[in-house]
Amino acid sequence: MVSAENRQRRGPACGRRYLCTTIGNKSSLSNAYRQEIEVEQSFLAWLKGRVRGLPQVAIGIGDDAAILDLQPDHQLVATTDSIIDQVDFLADRHLAADIGFKAMAINLSDIAAMGGRPTAALVTLALPAIKATETAAAVYEGILEAAETYQVAIAGGDLSVHDGPLSVTITLLGQVPTGGAWLRSGAREGDCLIVSGPIGGSLQGRHLRPTPRLDLVAALRGEVEVHAAIDISDGFSLDLDRLCAASGVGAEVEPESIPIHLDAVARAQESGRTPLEHALGDGEDFELILALSPQDWKKFAARGRELGMVRVGQFIGRTGLWSREGRGLKRMLASGYIHGQRRDPAAPQASSQGTAAPAQPRTAVETEGQS
Repeated sequence: MVSAENRQRRGPACGRRYLCTTIGNKSSLSNAYRQEIEVEQSFLAWLKGRVRGLPQVAIGIGDDAAILDLQPDHQLVATTDSIIDQVDFLADRHLAADIGFKAMAINLSDIAAMGGRPTAALVTLALPAIKATETAAAVYEGILEAAETYQVAIAGGDLSVHDGPLSVTITLLGQVPTGGAWLRSGAREGDCLIVSGPIGGSLQGRHLRPTPRLDLVAALRGEVEVHAAIDISDGFSLDLDRLCAASGVGAEVEPESIPIHLDAVARAQESGRTPLEHALGDGEDFELILALSPQDWKKFAARGRELGMVRVGQFIGRTGLWSREGRGLKRMLASGYIHGQRRDPAAPQASSQGTAAPAQPRTAVETEGQS
């Protein structure tokens, strides 16, 4: 029986909405709900076919919840992140597949920063009502590309349609040897400060197709002891400051040793800031900051350099961030993106494939070191 009051019907997975406004509108509601179920079933059938070649979980798409098996002597590691139109991308200018790929990659980077191996993803899409099904399929192309590249199962998720912007939320699950996770809190005085690759200028387009450094996890595990790690999402100096704060140490940075990406040089020509400033504060590089003992770095340095790793300083007992200038130290301000600040989405840069523009440069905010 349909109430005289306005009522919205929402399917369990597709989320398409239908509004009933009059008594006796059973036929209209029935047709709408039937359409909703058909869309849901059609999309799930398409998705089941597309994930067939990916790693599988014990119980996956099609049930009320997924079931995963854990390896013996391993712990579950979980992370989640959302990206939203006009904040992290521009839906009218970025390829939907790039949006989906980014949503997966930034979560994969978090798993890498913990020293884990990703196993399965839960995908939630909040879709604008116009062309919702087409948008879902297009975004999923990028999600599935990342899942295939990094051998991750799609264990389930949710779709909903609303009168708002496109939002993609990934919950990524992984495994790490029991007691072997890399935390932010383990850096020690005297440890080498390592960055895993060139940084800065990601908003030239690289931020849409980042490379999570899962290769480092496989290379480092069992070879050296990683005392602490964090991925560079909000800016090298800001994320380094967070790691220092968690570890109760400071960092002495050698600016001339920082590997500056060519994109940072290109952005500096437009922004009036130096390439080093972009490297320190742009963010969305998704490289890793690592703390290794001097002995382990000496042992691994040759292999590490092949993987792009560079020693850029050391962790010290004096808290805060410090820049080595000649024989002295100068206080370094932490710069990067502060969550909750609105970004101007109209910045004009080229995409990773030269066909779209990224959201505006992340606002560089300088703060005194937190540590």
